[in-house]
Amino acid sequence: YTENKILIISTVIIFIIVIGSYSFYSYSLEKKKNYVSENYISARIYLENGSKKEARNILKAIILENDSTYSTLSLFLILNENLIDDRDEVINLFDHVIKNNKFEKEIENLIIFKKAIFLSDYTEEAELLKITNELINTESIWRAHALLLLGDYFVSKKEFLKGKDYYNEILLMKNISEDFYEHARQQIMLIANE
Repeated sequence: YTENKILIISTVIIFIIVIGSYSFYSYSLEKKKNYVSENYISARIYLENGSKKEARNILKAIILENDSTYSTLSLFLILNENLIDDRDEVINLFDHVIKNNKFEKEIENLIIFKKAIFLSDYTEEAELLKITNELINTESIWRAHALLLLGDYFVSKKEFLKGKDYYNEILLMKNISEDFYEHARQQIMLIANE
């Protein structure tokens, strides 16, 4: 013991420091999660009371906290309640959520799809294709949704041949809901009558 006294004491001190650091880190994460969840609830209460400005400010702050659950919920609540009119600001919030949070791949694809839906009313064809490209060129569960969005986008722009191409891609897919096939077939029949 006397020969290894310094080594034993050092090992015990390092062990205590590691355990203490881990405990502090876990406590800090839990405290942050509680803080963010309480703020989210506060924002919902402000919305119910008609205080949209206060709710918007809280929700934007939550997004910047980079909590994958509450940042995403806050972004979707901002979209659902139309709390931000500035399109560029909303795009920046989408980009922030995607870049600064860790998601399972399909959750990230959902956020990308929501961004594409939001942009489909405002953006040019090239930008929409760029955003949906990642969904279309993979086996994502959001692929059929993205194809349908693009088909509908082109039909709304009276570019029927482009729209038909995307609907035909849906018809070639396997293991998707019958609703997608039905919608694609109906749209192709409408295009044929144009």
